[in-house]
Amino acid sequence: MINTLKKRSNKKVEINSGSMADIAFLLLIFFLVTTTIASEKGIMMLLPPKIDNPEIVDIKNKNLFKILINGNDELLVEEERISIGDLNQKTKAFISNNGKDPLLSENPSKAIVSIQSHRGTSYATYIKVLDEVKKSYYQLRAESLGLDKDQYMALDKKNPFENELIQKGKANFPMLISEAEPLDSPESN
Repeated sequence: MINTLKKRSNKKVEINSGSMADIAFLLLIFFLVTTTIASEKGIMMLLPPKIDNPEIVDIKNKNLFKILINGNDELLVEEERISIGDLNQKTKAFISNNGKDPLLSENPSKAIVSIQSHRGTSYATYIKVLDEVKKSYYQLRAESLGLDKDQYMALDKKNPFENELIQKGKANFPMLISEAEPLDSPESN
């Protein structure tokens, strides 16, 4: 009986690790397949194509709506300090003037909204300003078609009738937004 106990204690116990690599590989595949990778969404904007010999167009000052954003995220619109909340109405009045006010644009096809920021401007403020300007265009397009903005935005480009309405709205109020090079120095804001 003593003999048998010694034999057992002399044997080394081994754990079979042959299948551990298989299990680790299967877990790796499982986590790769089930994990969703978050993709960042950016601003959907198309850059204009490069033109070798650009045509120089003389733009009348009254057809240019200047929006400046300083490093403190404050707006200077047409040399008047305003809040982002007031930007929509001022932009719409400028674009849809049609020559009524001699200080504003001649017509929507000549009205250009120029946005210039400072390098210290926050991205959030810049995006808010850009959104307000675009919202102005969408509201004017919708109004010209007898719709509200939400109805206009819900129009489907794949539907021929609705696409025709979209194109008509774009023709009535072409979106002319100029994004100027950001300012560097504090004294230039």
